Amino acid sequence: MKLKFIIFNVMAIFLALVITSCGYLPSQAERDRAELNWPEEKLYLAGKSRLDAGSCTGAIDYYLKLQQRFPFGNYTRQSFVEVAYCYYKTNDPDLAMETLDKFIKLYPSHFNMPYAYYLRGLVNFYRGRGVTDRFLPRDQAQRDPGATLDSFNDFSTVVQRFPESDYFEDARLRMVFLRNMLAQHELNVATYYMRRGAYVAASNRAREIVEKYQKAPVMPQALTLMAKSYKVMGMNDLMEDTLQVLELNYPQHPGIKDVRNLKLD
Repeated sequence: MKLKFIIFNVMAIFLALVITSCGYLPSQAERDRAELNWPEEKLYLAGKSRLDAGSCTGAIDYYLKLQQRFPFGNYTRQSFVEVAYCYYKTNDPDLAMETLDKFIKLYPSHFNMPYAYYLRGLVNFYRGRGVTDRFLPRDQAQRDPGATLDSFNDFSTVVQRFPESDYFEDARLRMVFLRNMLAQHELNVATYYMRRGAYVAASNRAREIVEKYQKAPVMPQALTLMAKSYKVMGMNDLMEDTLQVLELNYPQHPGIKDVRNLKLD
């Protein structure tokens, strides 16, 4: 009986403390009003703390409050790239690009400009790729090349304008990958035209690969397709010139024999 009485008293005290403490908990609206009165650095650090903890939603909330109260502050400038990163991580490329474009326009001399262009490249690099792309193999050259070209141009800006930045090497390697992807896309289109009998369009597409993507792995296939299209159209001089380039640079490539053995109806 005495033990039950002690337990009852303990529970009563605990409930009393909870009820009392609840009376002093501020509402969300009160917390929001209090945070709006925080100084610039405190708002930024609160957002950074959320970001470091992996909460992009919480970080964005504080960063937007910071931008609202201190539109021209030093911490506000830095917050733009972190907000853009959060949008990128939460798969919202449109808001990420909007934020980055605003940052680039407003603060062109900011020390984080190399990262802004690098992040812009990443946003375009992954734009349009669904969750399944992480698990199922997919020919990326089949994607719309628009975002791929945008990404290439963003990384190119990093390489050309900021060669001393920490992002230079990764941007350069991504450019190589994207260049090869764009070349493969052009070859796919050229092959399609060739099969459809659109030989002029096929040769033009293949020539674009030769002129723009000279170190791409698909270069010998592009030269082969060019030579075949010229042969079909009866442009023998251009065919021989193209074959000469193919033989000089890829002497063992089977495309040389394919063109020579191509029978015309």
